[in-house]
Amino acid sequence: MHRRNLLDQLQAYRLRHPDEQKTVERFIDFVSAESRCFERDCWAGHVTGSAWLLDPAAQAVLLTHHKKLNIWVQLGGHSDGDADTQAVALREAQEESGLAVKLLEPEIFDLDIHPIPARKGDPQHFHFDVRYAMSAHSRAFTVSEESLALRWVPVVALDAFSQEVSILRMRDKWLARCQ
Repeated sequence: MHRRNLLDQLQAYRLRHPDEQKTVERFIDFVSAESRCFERDCWAGHVTGSAWLLDPAAQAVLLTHHKKLNIWVQLGGHSDGDADTQAVALREAQEESGLAVKLLEPEIFDLDIHPIPARKGDPQHFHFDVRYAMSAHSRAFTVSEESLALRWVPVVALDAFSQEVSILRMRDKWLARCQ
């Protein structure tokens, strides 16, 4: 089953984050029920991969001013049929920043389910976003055509820059690890 690896990762995540039980259950139910969950035209929703991408000193996170959504978020994107969410997140981080990146750990760092508004013939749908902690080898990024801008934001000052709940949750997870 092409979904087995992700389902196993979700079960492990559930054990590490029992406070996120509702999100994990919804994620597991979706991936179990939707055989096409990695395809962007699965309108019940689709799995995406994202990067909590830290600078080499692990003091700042790279955010993109997303062109389509017009908000500052982490780098990431569609699976486009690839069931390896780690590989998707790595690919998207590299493509959207031009940076060489590496996983900091193989486990899922964060999960988020968020609605995407209807746009250009696509109906409203959900992104079931799987996020991994990564590190960049340098701070010299290149802005891709998917972004209006990229910016390194100090992790400790993230709330002055973004009020996105999932961004602040990732900040809190990262800071808790650094204590």
